[in-house]
This record gives sequence, C-alpha cells and structure tokens, in this order.
Amino acid sequence: MTTESVEERLLKIPVINLLVKFGKKIKIPGLEGLSLYDVLEMYGIGIIRGALTTRAGGIAFSFFMAIFPFLLFILTLIPYIPIPGFQDSLLALISEVLPPKTFDAVKTVLNDIINNQYGGLLSFGFFLSIFLMTNGVNAIFGGFEHSYHIKEMRSVIKAYFISLAVSLVMAFFLLTTVALTLFFQIGLQKLTVQGWIENDFFWLKLGRGALYILMVFTIVSMLFHYGTKQGKHTKFISPGAILTTLLSICTFYLFGIYVLKFSRYNELYGSIGTLLILMLFIWLNAIILLLGFELNATINRLKQKNKTLVSS
Repeated sequence: MTTESVEERLLKIPVINLLVKFGKKIKIPGLEGLSLYDVLEMYGIGIIRGALTTRAGGIAFSFFMAIFPFLLFILTLIPYIPIPGFQDSLLALISEVLPPKTFDAVKTVLNDIINNQYGGLLSFGFFLSIFLMTNGVNAIFGGFEHSYHIKEMRSVIKAYFISLAVSLVMAFFLLTTVALTLFFQIGLQKLTVQGWIENDFFWLKLGRGALYILMVFTIVSMLFHYGTKQGKHTKFISPGAILTTLLSICTFYLFGIYVLKFSRYNELYGSIGTLLILMLFIWLNAIILLLGFELNATINRLKQKNKTLVSS
C-alpha cells in the first residue's frame, strides 16, 4: 500500500474525493509545506501497517511487569530524601493517577514493600528493580522501532543503556513532582492560615493536576526523543507529545467513569478483576503512546520525503 495508490482509491469515492482535495489545500504551518491530507494519509497507513494493538499489548505486559520494580526502586530512595511526609505524598499521587477501585490492590503490594524493607542502595533487590524497570522502558522503545515509518534500529546494547538512562531520569521526574507537590501543599497551608486563601482543597487539586500533566508531558517527550535513532530529529515539544498528553487526560477521566458506572470486572472475576482493570488501563495508554509516536514519525518521514523531492 503506497500513498499514491491510497490517493487514487480515495479520489474515486464520491464525497471522499472532495475531502481529499480540500485536505490538500490546507497547509500545516511549520511542516515545510505539507498538507493536512499528506499527514493524515501517512498517519493512517502507519497505524494500519504498524500492528498498533499488537505492539501496545507487548508494551502493556512489559510495563505492567515493571511497575512494582519501579516503585520498589523509588521507595528504596525515599529514606535518602530529607523531606518529611514524602512517602505519603507519593502514595497520594499514585492513588490519583490510577483508575478508581485499583489503588486498594496496589496499596497491598506497596505496604508489603514499605513494611518489609528489601535492603538499601547496594542490595540485590535494588539492582534487580533497576534491571526490571529498564526492561519496561526498553519494551516501549522496541514498540517504537517496529513502526512502519522507522527504518533504522539501534544495537541491543546501545538501546539497553539508553533505556537505563531514560528510566533513571523518569524516576527523577517522579520524585521531583512529588517533592514539588509537597512544597505546594505546605505553601497553601501557610496561605490559608494567613487568610489569603479560603478553599485550599481546590487549589491543591488544581496544582497537583498541573504538576501531573507537566510530568506526563515531559516523560512522553523524552520517550519520543530518545526512543529511536530518528527521534533526535523530533523537537522536545512535538505534536505527538501534545496529542498523547491530551488523550491521556481524556482517557483517565473517561476510563474512571467507565469503571465506576459500567464496569463489572469485580463481580465476574472477584479480586483479580482489579488487576484486569489496571491492565486494561495500561493497554489503552500504550495505544495512546504509540498514536503520539506514530504522528511524530509520520511528520519526520514526510519532511525527509519532501527534502528528497526538493533536492532532486
């Protein structure tokens, strides 16, 4: 399936051919003269030919396996962070990020990790957690490299070391977000005591939401930039990162409504239904992550194609 054959087929369909011609007239600023139709056409081909749901399934499984090692890594670092109440703020952030009814199952594992310390920074469990969470990031990068638009791949060793560096930076961003949330909460309490703010709960929710969105956008942008060799041509603030962040926010609220109003997993499967909800949530976000990456990969490929035509 080529772009020329797709365009020929679409031009033969009534009404659709008018939309194609209209889309070709709309030039997108900053994309070197590319039209809206060019981007949507290549984007659609990449999604269809790129086995999106299969790649998302692989990412979701690896990411699910990496969640608790990642949290073990974070919780091991907490005693070395001289901020009172840091652990409670981390648990509060996790409870807000997860879908409804799933935090109770996760909290059981977290309490086990907290109450049964598995050693410090030099323990086997700590290094094992680094290894497993790196595998999760490496699986995301592997899903990126199997895109229809990606032609160059890294070596296994180089890809793993980049995944290790990115996973450590992700942990740093999470810790920074929790610390900023805690400082923001302390600042609101002082403003409330002085009478400058009456409803500190509203501002706390607003501040936490803004910091969470900033964290998601930063991590997604970093994944897109370092996920593939071609990613270095993608700007840190990219259309794909914006799309993924917006879709993640919408999915979070809509999925929460689905779980509370329509989902019957617990009635069908009992306590294991909570894990199924969490797995479904991760899978949906893996699809959203790939959709954002495919958009960036599409734009980069069209730019390269356009440069080749101009130079020739």
